[in-house]
Amino acid sequence: QVQLVESGGGLVQPGGSLRLSCVASGGTLSTYTMAWFRQAPGKQREFVGALKRSSGSASYTGSVKGRFTVRRDNAKNTWYLQMNSLEPEDTAVYYCAAGSGGMITSSLPVASMYQYWGQGTQVTVSS
Repeated sequence: QVQLVESGGGLVQPGGSLRLSCVASGGTLSTYTMAWFRQAPGKQREFVGALKRSSGSASYTGSVKGRFTVRRDNAKNTWYLQMNSLEPEDTAVYYCAAGSGGMITSSLPVASMYQYWGQGTQVTVSS
């Protein structure tokens, strides 16, 4: 059973940066497709970004392209989300998720494709 634990959330001013981490236990991170999702109050869970295991190519939702970067460190079994130029609209609970290593690109944004989820970490962007 894979367990995921996120950390790194907090309060940051608009324009600031945060780096979220997701540590995996009970499984080898390199065998999974890893993704980040977020959920703001009163809204549905939203795809943020993911890395395809097969190619290593990244996919992002449009609102974070150019500002957020997903990265994995297989040696540390850790998955990262670097968030720059943060905006108040980025305020949400952020979740990391793990799914099949063979996931195709069109499935990356689909939450139901991921079997394992972390507990979430709160990110608040406010002055």
